[in-house]
Amino acid sequence: MSTYTEEVGNKLNELLEKTYDAEKGFKKAADNTDNPQLKSYFESKSKQRYDFGHELKTEIMSFGQEVDKGDSFTGKAHRAWMDVKALFSLDNAESMLEEAIRGEKAAIDDYEDVLSDTSLPSTTATILRSQKDAIQNGLANIKILEDVR
Repeated sequence: MSTYTEEVGNKLNELLEKTYDAEKGFKKAADNTDNPQLKSYFESKSKQRYDFGHELKTEIMSFGQEVDKGDSFTGKAHRAWMDVKALFSLDNAESMLEEAIRGEKAAIDDYEDVLSDTSLPSTTATILRSQKDAIQNGLANIKILEDVR
């Protein structure tokens, strides 16, 4: 039988922190581009991560677990790197898009890691699979934006 353990709670909080980081990163990317298609894409991804974060928070709290409200060092460093790339890149739209793709691939790996925990409650696994699928679908559709160059 699946149970919600402290270990599961910790993994979900780590995923939540990365979700917050992604939300802020996409917002920062939207602010750093003048390309209307990319701006719309990044704003949409930021909103998606905002929604994912609320969904994860609700799930964590439903099992009586504390919700961490941090901003990881890695996330801050990633956003700073995107700022630098935007500032110095000759083709900042392409470099920001590449960075977003890299981040999305890392997010899928993070979701797969948590989903590999066999003690996940079914509600939690369903939420995580849904979010992971949405990220994968977005990654598959990003090819359209790669023609921005």
